[in-house]
Amino acid sequence: MRRRPAARKLAWPECAAFAAPVIRRLALFVLLAAAAPCLRAQQPLVTDADVLEVDAKTKENVFRGHARVADGVTLITADEIRYNSETETITAIGHAVFTRLEIRLLADKIVIQRRVQSFTAERVRFGAHPYYAEGESASGTLQEITLTQATVTYGEPGPWQPTFRADKIIYAPGQRLRTENARAGIGHAQPLPFPRLQQDLRQPFPGFTTLNGGYRSSLGVFAEAGLQLPTAANVRLGGDLGLYSARGVMFGPSGSYGRTAGLASDPGLRGSFRTGYINDHGDKKFDTLGRPVPEHRGYVEWQHEQKLAENLTLTAQLNWWKDSEILRDFRPRAFFPVQQPDTFVEAAHAGANTFVSLFARFQPNSFQRVQERLPEVRFDLLPLAVGNGFYERFSASAAVLREDTPLGGPRLSSHRLDAYYSLARPFSYRDYFSFSPVAGARVTHYANSTGLTRTGNSTRTLGEIGFDAALNSRATFNYKNPRWKIDGLRHLLTPRASYRYIPEASQGTGRIPAIDRRTFATYLQPLGLGDQRNLDDLTATHTLRLGFDNTLQTRDPVYGSRDLLTLNVANDFRFKRNATTAGPERRVSEVHTELALAPAAWVSVDLYQSFAPQTFTLREFNTGITLRDGDVWSARFSNNFLRHEIQDYQLDARLRLNETYDALTRLHYDARKRRFNEQAYGLSQNLGNTWLVSYLVSLYSGPRRESHFGLNVQIQARGF
Repeated sequence: MRRRPAARKLAWPECAAFAAPVIRRLALFVLLAAAAPCLRAQQPLVTDADVLEVDAKTKENVFRGHARVADGVTLITADEIRYNSETETITAIGHAVFTRLEIRLLADKIVIQRRVQSFTAERVRFGAHPYYAEGESASGTLQEITLTQATVTYGEPGPWQPTFRADKIIYAPGQRLRTENARAGIGHAQPLPFPRLQQDLRQPFPGFTTLNGGYRSSLGVFAEAGLQLPTAANVRLGGDLGLYSARGVMFGPSGSYGRTAGLASDPGLRGSFRTGYINDHGDKKFDTLGRPVPEHRGYVEWQHEQKLAENLTLTAQLNWWKDSEILRDFRPRAFFPVQQPDTFVEAAHAGANTFVSLFARFQPNSFQRVQERLPEVRFDLLPLAVGNGFYERFSASAAVLREDTPLGGPRLSSHRLDAYYSLARPFSYRDYFSFSPVAGARVTHYANSTGLTRTGNSTRTLGEIGFDAALNSRATFNYKNPRWKIDGLRHLLTPRASYRYIPEASQGTGRIPAIDRRTFATYLQPLGLGDQRNLDDLTATHTLRLGFDNTLQTRDPVYGSRDLLTLNVANDFRFKRNATTAGPERRVSEVHTELALAPAAWVSVDLYQSFAPQTFTLREFNTGITLRDGDVWSARFSNNFLRHEIQDYQLDARLRLNETYDALTRLHYDARKRRFNEQAYGLSQNLGNTWLVSYLVSLYSGPRRESHFGLNVQIQARGF
């Protein structure tokens, strides 16, 4: 074999003329017009090899020894490359490698049919991040490749990566992937049969993959698994399976679907569902109404969001539970954030200055009270200038309301028509003082009312007067602190005053079913007549609200400004006191204080306080302090205090031990009962940058439905 000479560029006709011994002594630069399906026509190619000769039998140009073809975008290398000018066929043999942009294809042999822009390959391996595939053979074009007896891996091939094998895989790079007769699994094990898989490669691969196991005294030894795989365009289907030694087997299908309309934050359509059923043979105890929990238990969850038109959206949610404790027993992480399931559907249209909505809420569960709307149509006109400095606001609704008592009490129902109109005339002095008097009226008509001593129709007409005022002041300080990244300070102070007088708001109490009624809340509630949601349970209002908003800011190179401190204080002065279950309201309400402090990226503080000035009594006090050191460690200390009800303290902390393991703990201490309601200690493991494995030991105290001891191992998908 001759020594490799320096390369020079030659057009393809010139290369053909040099089919002689001289060519064997030179490195050749050859122009191949569309030498492969993805090689661009008339694109000059650089060909390099140790030896170039002509096969006397087949009349093919043969490149041997480090054969290489490149055009700046595409590269083909092999031990031997053959070109047949009559059939326009290029054959790469031995360690054949084809690379174009993000696609890389390796094979023992690649045959490229230049005329029809297609190819075949033997024992092929190729990929386009994050998908990698290998098969016994491949054929097609680089727009669509068909593999037989193939395996596809998500991420770098390894023992923990998601994989599936199929008799046939049809792959359109960067577009879609579908299979025939496939089996899915992890690494070299594919136990799950899926006759057909289809995946949009522009979307994440599995929508849902979890493994969970351990021991809880209420469930026994348990193992849970959830999996969803793409089965059609924008559709993923699968199911959940749970095995509980003390309860039985829970199973049910699950799935998700979706497509995007433009931006990912502007979904055209997306949704998901999850189900479960179990014949529970364990200690089921009682539900929230004191009834025995049934043996046959189950749940159905569904969420749906859709953009029907440019300004029209549809949102729906279904939560059906056979009993009130089904999620608390088997899915506590999903239960505790939302303990009252909600089922509704809403279509909303946003106009230039209006909102129109159709809303319905249903009661599919027998254990809870729900203010049903069957349905409610609502129109809202946002404040609109009508001339001479006046602004009008209008809203109207029509609703069919119903509420059933779970234990068989009287049904409350009514057909309600409601309309609200107000006028405001803002006055301002320069840019620091504003005063806006407000006058409004609300008319509400009830028809077909039932569930009260007096039924029938009634109409309530209410009026309000009041004002909103604000004084805007600011000051700047040329203070700099590089350590805390403070570049100047700006203090914004805004005293506010709001007043509303709504006499006779409680009229019609005996004739109006109190379906939309007051609920327990510790914060200050809206003052204005048009903002109150407890429409069926109004009380007279003669109140002045005073507040002070404070904000301390500094310059930020990314966002322009950054809030270092926010402190808001407000309370009410009631000239009309209403009766409550605890007695008449106080003339001066509690002083409500909110604080948010974030002087640096590594520390943040939040606080809420409700303080009774008459007796210097602290009614409510909730705080949280978060400290973090990048991704090395973080800790949050928090407390919740509500007089005569709650007094607890919590700690959530995480410490990075190394690149693989994190230590974590969660402590929840009840000071009133002098006990730890919950202690949790664990480790989280990063497995191949694909799975996050959590090992958690939990200890619980006090009378509760949950177990007193729990050992949990959970595996969640991390890299897709």
